[in-house]
Amino acid sequence: GAGAVAEEKELRQRFMAPPVSGLRELRRRRRELRSRMELLIMETQAEMCRALADLDPGASFAIDSWERKEGGGGISCVLQDGEVFEKAGVNVSVVSGLLSEEAARQMRSRGKSLKAKDGKLPFCAMGVSSVIHPKNPHVPTMHFNYRYFEIEEADGTKQWWFGGGTDLTPTYLNEEDAIHFHKTLKEACDKHDLKLYPKYKKWCDDYFYIKHRGERRGIGGIFFDDMNSPSKEEVFQFVKSCAKAVVPCYIPIVKKHCHDSFTPEEKLWQQLRRGRYVEFNLLYDRGTKFGLLTPGSRIESILMSLPLTARWEYMHNPPESSKEAEILEVLRNPKDWVH
Repeated sequence: GAGAVAEEKELRQRFMAPPVSGLRELRRRRRELRSRMELLIMETQAEMCRALADLDPGASFAIDSWERKEGGGGISCVLQDGEVFEKAGVNVSVVSGLLSEEAARQMRSRGKSLKAKDGKLPFCAMGVSSVIHPKNPHVPTMHFNYRYFEIEEADGTKQWWFGGGTDLTPTYLNEEDAIHFHKTLKEACDKHDLKLYPKYKKWCDDYFYIKHRGERRGIGGIFFDDMNSPSKEEVFQFVKSCAKAVVPCYIPIVKKHCHDSFTPEEKLWQQLRRGRYVEFNLLYDRGTKFGLLTPGSRIESILMSLPLTARWEYMHNPPESSKEAEILEVLRNPKDWVH
């Protein structure tokens, strides 16, 4: 009837695809945090995809809704081989079921006491994650992820936490852009507590560390995990502020540089930096590891973060005081961009 038609129309305007839990179900349970978080990640996906499509109008998004037989599913939106973006993906996933032994072990190693009932831990996890790899080496790569986790222990108590972050990986350093990016994230954090930005900025620098290279993956941003205080509502509001900052912290930088001219040498350096990106994601990234350990997960969506192309050259060392050496210095010794 008319209700269904109106619902369809609202879906098309607001989201990239129908939500995993269904609009009706989300409405029915709209006071619950799980539903509000699912709507937030759907909105964040749509906001970023619209912004990307506006910048790269010739390119089209592949939109895939997928189901996980163990419970839940997701929506992957990927733009590939555009004029501006080499590969840009925004994923939403809402999954539930039983935590694998391997995944539980990973969480216990972070200090969670998870008491399983007959070795079974029911969980629900949802999040939005995105990696944007532009063509032009003067436009940085960007990544963000915001997620919510709930685990039911043997005695019925529920453990919950939020995690997430937004970070920037430039091929060449542009201080003005670095300041804009960090300032926008700091403003989002400062709305809630002035201690958050310095704490999460440091956590980001520590987390995105490529140990075997002695380099950070990029110039950072914010990163946090296992966040479950002061209260569910306050943490959700903080995550919401961060999610609302992903478009304004990054899209102006893309607009500013997407038509900059570049040389084949600069493109080559971008490819080598992309190689580092791949090294971090496959060896250290927690989300990638969790995804690969979770039965029935969608591999193509998990590996969406990898660039279309990357390069490894034997013993490549840029000359001192070159633009290439300048970014390496910042990756080896992170800077404070906002104070």
